[in-house]
Amino acid sequence: MILRSRTVSLLALGAICLTGCTSEEQPAQPALKPLALKEQAWSSVKSADGYVVSWAGVLSNANPWHFGEHVVATIVGHDAKGAEVIRFPQPLDAVSPGGQLAFAGQRNVPRKPAKVAIEYRTVKWRLAGRIPSAFHKFPVSRVQTLPQKDGSYVVKGFVDNPYTLPVGTLVVNALLRDKSGKLVGGGSTFVDDVRTGRPPRFVLTVSGLPKSAKVATTEVTARTWGSTGKPYEELALAGIAPVHTAKPTTEPFTEDRSTQLISEYKQ
Repeated sequence: MILRSRTVSLLALGAICLTGCTSEEQPAQPALKPLALKEQAWSSVKSADGYVVSWAGVLSNANPWHFGEHVVATIVGHDAKGAEVIRFPQPLDAVSPGGQLAFAGQRNVPRKPAKVAIEYRTVKWRLAGRIPSAFHKFPVSRVQTLPQKDGSYVVKGFVDNPYTLPVGTLVVNALLRDKSGKLVGGGSTFVDDVRTGRPPRFVLTVSGLPKSAKVATTEVTARTWGSTGKPYEELALAGIAPVHTAKPTTEPFTEDRSTQLISEYKQ
C-alpha cells in the first residue's frame, strides 16, 4: 500500500512538472500591430447648396499573416470656429496581409470646413489561410488620366484577374499625386465579373479638387470588395491561372539537342 501511494505521488509530481515546463517553453505570441494611416488628403469646393468635401487615404497593414477586417473610417471636419461640420463613417474593405488599402469619398456639407481628419475604428484580425506570397495583386494596364474643363479628372484603363476563379466584384481606386508625390485626391469605381484573360475596362471621375492642385501622376490599384478577406482568400486557395494556356504548334525535336551537345563535349 505504501509503495502504491508513493508511485501515485511521483506520477502526480511529474505531471505538474511537465505542465509547468511546457508552459515556460512556449514562445510568446507577438502582438499584432495596428493599422496605420499612411497618407491622407482632403479638399473642399463651393457647391450650389454648400460645400463638397472630398478625401482620400491609404491604410497600411504591417501584419504579414492576418487580414484586417470590418474596418470603418470616420471623416471628421470642423469649421474655423471649431464647430463640427461633418462626421461621416465610411465602411472599408478588408486590408490584405502585409498590404495597403486605398480609399476615397465625397460628401456635401452646409458650411466650409477649416480642417478635416480621417480616423478609423479598431479592426478585427483574422489569420489568413495562405502564405503572403499567395495573394497576388490585380494587374492594371493602359491607364489614362484626362483633365476636364471643370477641373475634374477622368481616369480609365483595364484591370485583369491573375487567378483561376472569376471575381464577382473588384473595387478600383485611383490616387492622384503632384510632382513631389504628395497625395492630392482620389476616386473609386466597381467592375464586375472579372475573368482571367478578359480584362474589363474601368472609368472613374475624380472631382472636388482645389484649383491649385497640379496632378502629375496617377496610382491605380484594385482589390476585392467586402468587409472580410474571404473573397480574396478563396481566389488564393484556387491558385494562379497558368500563363501559357495554348498548346505548342511546332513539331517536337527528333532527339534532344542538349544531350547531343553534352555527349560531344565529353568526347
